[in-house]
Amino acid sequence: MLQDCKAFSSFSTDDIAKTRQFYEGVLGLKATEGMGGMVLDFEMNGSVTFIIYQKPDHRPADFTVFNFLVNDIEEAVASLKEKGVVFESYDNENIKTGEDNIFRGEGPLVAWFKDPSGNILSLVQE
Repeated sequence: MLQDCKAFSSFSTDDIAKTRQFYEGVLGLKATEGMGGMVLDFEMNGSVTFIIYQKPDHRPADFTVFNFLVNDIEEAVASLKEKGVVFESYDNENIKTGEDNIFRGEGPLVAWFKDPSGNILSLVQE
């Protein structure tokens, strides 16, 4: 029933201006404002991919809310670090990242980071 529908993700922020600055200025994405500046629509590859909305009682999720697929994760991580992005380090029974903050376990290479509101994002090498 839904397999042919277009879809998008959404998550909240506690500071829409700071969020826009991060996603546009640091990550290089283009946002369109909606609902009087309370919503940001992000278009990637010709369609709205995700929406971030202002929420007064925002609490960041303790899981990844959005994944960016990249061709070269080492290059992408290095580039974002140069822009001040701090990547997460994990060392537990399920996930262990290396000194470069990249997970090289079973499955794809992954590196996690947070946006200004504490939402967890990731880079995943295709």
